[in-house]
Amino acid sequence: LKAPMAEKRAAGDQSQVPVTVLTGFLGAGKTTLLNHILTGAHGLKVAVIENEFGEVGIDDSLVKQRFETQEEIFEMNNGCICCTVRGDLIRILGKILKRKTRLDAILIETTGMADPAPVIQTFFMDESIRAQAKVDAVLTVVDAKHILQHLDEEKPEGVENESIEQVVFADKILLNKIDLVSDEQLQEVQQRLRQLNRMSDIIPCKMAEVPIDTILGIGAFDLERIMKMEPDFLSDHEHMHDAAVTSVGITREGELDLDRTNGWISTLLKEKGQDIYRSKGVLSIKGMDSKFVFQVPISPCPLLCSLDLSWLCSSSSCW
Repeated sequence: LKAPMAEKRAAGDQSQVPVTVLTGFLGAGKTTLLNHILTGAHGLKVAVIENEFGEVGIDDSLVKQRFETQEEIFEMNNGCICCTVRGDLIRILGKILKRKTRLDAILIETTGMADPAPVIQTFFMDESIRAQAKVDAVLTVVDAKHILQHLDEEKPEGVENESIEQVVFADKILLNKIDLVSDEQLQEVQQRLRQLNRMSDIIPCKMAEVPIDTILGIGAFDLERIMKMEPDFLSDHEHMHDAAVTSVGITREGELDLDRTNGWISTLLKEKGQDIYRSKGVLSIKGMDSKFVFQVPISPCPLLCSLDLSWLCSSSSCW
């Protein structure tokens, strides 16, 4: 079945390309949602812009392994799309929009540290981009288990709480990982999200699985709503990140010893687990033909403190 957006394009609609901004804090499930979108049987031609906070790109590798490719992936590393590499976003969008092949959609997955406002502003402040593309919706993925601690986190003076901004600017909120909380906790989270954003639909989900037609081509973005909330929204303000949040990237050729790697990661998580928002990587294990994905979300559980192959996922069969 083709999504309504694909049918509209097939009928000859040559209007602006709809852009979905996918945001959410570190470990919320953005890349998982992106994989669901790209592997869905919707017939859409999609370009993906991946932004990672660190200098080593992981998410683009995870996504590329999951689909066979009418989609293209453009990677932006070592900076946040809302500030330090915003110029790269404009250049990549320009490159995508100049192509003869007509796209059904562009997906921008921001880093978990991004304030979505400057990304949205790009589509109103750059005339060439504005003429060819429009914001269709801002989707915010929320981790039901950890969102409250992020919303309550005190930031240094002048630094925004990105989790709050991501919820406030959302056109749809995907309340993910609901299987990890009780009904009472879920209700508390929903009430808190409603206090911040009364207009957005909240879609509870597990593993970021939601129907494609509820998140793509929905025309949910409303600039008037944002302007009422922030009258100076289209003014170009400087965005400051929390300097306490940094990234470390490790790249090495060769194969890892399973037992030694297991011991190192286990020790790291036990000693520094509370300081690590999330860890992610692609590993080559000695004696194994496949590569494996390593992912540890916030507050690692005992299962993820071991490199036992029961939780390491082969790139050819899992993610």
